[in-house]
Amino acid sequence: MYQFVYQRPGSLPEAVEQSTQAREGLFLAGGMTLIPTMKLRLTAPSNLIDLTDLAELKGIRQEGNAIIVGATTTHAQVVSTPEVRDLLPALAALAESIGDPQVRNRGTIGGSIANADPAADYPAAVVGLGAIVKTNTRTIAGDDFFTGLFETALDPNELIVAVSFPIPQRAAYMKFPNPASRYAIVGVMVSQGNDGVRVAVTGAGPNVFRVPEMEQALAVNFAPEVLEEITVSADELNEDLHASADYRAHLIKVMAKRAVVAAT
Repeated sequence: MYQFVYQRPGSLPEAVEQSTQAREGLFLAGGMTLIPTMKLRLTAPSNLIDLTDLAELKGIRQEGNAIIVGATTTHAQVVSTPEVRDLLPALAALAESIGDPQVRNRGTIGGSIANADPAADYPAAVVGLGAIVKTNTRTIAGDDFFTGLFETALDPNELIVAVSFPIPQRAAYMKFPNPASRYAIVGVMVSQGNDGVRVAVTGAGPNVFRVPEMEQALAVNFAPEVLEEITVSADELNEDLHASADYRAHLIKVMAKRAVVAAT
């Protein structure tokens, strides 16, 4: 690697202050993406600010009709927490599909969505469940959080504190995983809640996106057959050695139909 300053703040204000004072500081949560990126010298922070000790960012709790997940909560903790498994099983299933046991026990929800990998699973949950991202300065609607390829609405020195997931009437997540990495070649979260039906797709494009045509059809009849005649355009979808844009467009419909079946 190369030389950098390692810092381990004891409070949220201290973490933000260290980031503000650094020439180019980066927050470290699970490190599942950041550490390999540093090893490859694709990023070179002057300061690495480890969030491990910040109690404000940990834990899962129910507040009214929502599940609040702290930013440094690991994927494995999302999977194993009874409130999530009982009230929001779609989120538990999504977390259980991420990577392998090593990744699930180190990677965090806050780190995942802050990184905004186009093939990550959590963006589908944030958008597909209509979540609210809470930071140290404000709240950001899930629909507004992801702005592009590896880009989010976070400002410099802004830190994710928690994610609030409304508890839907029903929801499910289905994905076609890369057999090696288990990243989503295509992943689809379908939910029905107080604000209607949501269909969010990850892995298929440069950013997570919703499919309004599917949402409108499912709002009338929440059944897989109503998606049969809906065609998803392959324009602007990802194309690589794992799948063509046309194949990803096909997978969106297949995964959406499977998610509807699982949700019902």
